[in-house]
Amino acid sequence: MPLGAFNAALLGTAGVSTADVVLLHDTDYSGASTASITSGIDSTYGEYIIKFYNINAATNSVSFQWQGSIDGGSNYNVTITSSAFQASHTEADATALAYMPHQDSAQQTGFEVIAVDQGNGSDENLSGQLFLFNPSNTTYIKHFTQETMANDNSDYAVHDFKGGYFNTTDNIDAVQFKMSSGNFDGTIKMYGVG
Repeated sequence: MPLGAFNAALLGTAGVSTADVVLLHDTDYSGASTASITSGIDSTYGEYIIKFYNINAATNSVSFQWQGSIDGGSNYNVTITSSAFQASHTEADATALAYMPHQDSAQQTGFEVIAVDQGNGSDENLSGQLFLFNPSNTTYIKHFTQETMANDNSDYAVHDFKGGYFNTTDNIDAVQFKMSSGNFDGTIKMYGVG
């Protein structure tokens, strides 16, 4: 169902027509080991926005991660290169802004970190968004950016930023999300943008 212009602006897609932002996936997960989106990522849209709401880890000090697939979700192992930085603020009022080399990827095929050191307290969670650009283009690599706000296991407010690309000209036609260990609860939505 297309969203109105106001909702398109909230999604960061102001300037597109009201028929260009369409909700394609909307699932609440409870005790999930993985969350896969294996349909709807195709040549219909040039951009896909995936939103995370209240992702709560069952295990303390774990990373929320994702990876793409070029075979409809049979395998999640596409080569990725990325770079990350983070702003943080502790409850004791210490702040930092730093490049995060340990969250970078250099031609790796494992799962890409979205947010690290997640706490599993009942009030600890993460929310954010991931932008995947032209996943069905067979000429160029596939770029992505991601941004999350989280409450980590040391009671930090952590704002993570990452950008990168899938180093393939094959279609990215599915994505999967999981914790580095254990299950999670939360909501994941995906929108197509014309």
